[in-house]
Amino acid sequence: MLVAGIGGVSYLMGGAASLLITSLPHFWIFAGSPRRAVLLSGAAAAAAVAGDAVRHAPAGEPPTGNSIAALVGYAAGVLLGLWMHRVVGQTDERARLLEADLADAERRLAEAQRREGAADERERIAREIHDTLAQGFASIVVLAEAARGGLRSDPELTGRQLLSIEQTARENLAEARVLVSSGAQSGSEAQSGSGAQAEPGAQDGAVPASIARTLRRTLDRFAEDTGLTVHAELADVECDQTTRIALLRCTQESLANVRKHAAASTVGVVLEPHPHGVELEITDDGRGFAVAGSRGFGLDGMRRRLAELGGELTVTSSPGEGTRILAMIPART
Repeated sequence: MLVAGIGGVSYLMGGAASLLITSLPHFWIFAGSPRRAVLLSGAAAAAAVAGDAVRHAPAGEPPTGNSIAALVGYAAGVLLGLWMHRVVGQTDERARLLEADLADAERRLAEAQRREGAADERERIAREIHDTLAQGFASIVVLAEAARGGLRSDPELTGRQLLSIEQTARENLAEARVLVSSGAQSGSEAQSGSGAQAEPGAQDGAVPASIARTLRRTLDRFAEDTGLTVHAELADVECDQTTRIALLRCTQESLANVRKHAAASTVGVVLEPHPHGVELEITDDGRGFAVAGSRGFGLDGMRRRLAELGGELTVTSSPGEGTRILAMIPART
């Protein structure tokens, strides 16, 4: 219709070159391909020239400047259209490449996040096993060796040690169940943003014991199993479950280190609130060690656990001078 209209205007009114030139973009936009655009705009140019020639043929006049302008306009339109088509094609290709790069980057990012999440989960489980099951098994081994040595000489003490072995084994079984349960729920917890574990010894739906009572039971068991003197000043600190677990794990790890390495006779534990949070201090009068040269998984695990809560661990010790462990956890709103 556009080609026929241009030819009709050229025949009836003359001056169709301007109409052709202003119509050229329509051919390139709606033709669907450069080849069709060249052919259809060429047909329009031919119609304009033919209409002009037929209009002036009876008078024997040569083609006017209108025909020349139509041909020049058509040639310029073809060149410009082909150039624009090439530019647009290059732009589309770059867009496709960028889209492919973006999709690949998103895939690699998702894979990296998955690997990081799996590594974090493995580290969490390793830390929990070290702080709970491994320490419990170590206690069982020590108590079993002591019970075997006193089986004939002190049956009453052996009985208490066997009872402690039974209690420790039951606690390890409960801890193992907690670890299995938390591992099965870790995916949904990560999505919901809740990574808190159940507090050891707490039953489903029950109100967890205060951290002071929990630490007191732990220290009583430690004193009974080792025979060491334990001095404890435990304030009734109000804190959330995650903080209670962190404080308990730090205490358990510190007491395990005293049992295995310190050769101490006295242990002191102080738990007190501060305006900035809560502090737990554990001291012993044992052999001490060089802090700078220590490379233990237990201390590193405590540092990472406290760092996750915004807290910090300070270890002060030197050979022959005992050890001081200070755990600080800021108040959580």
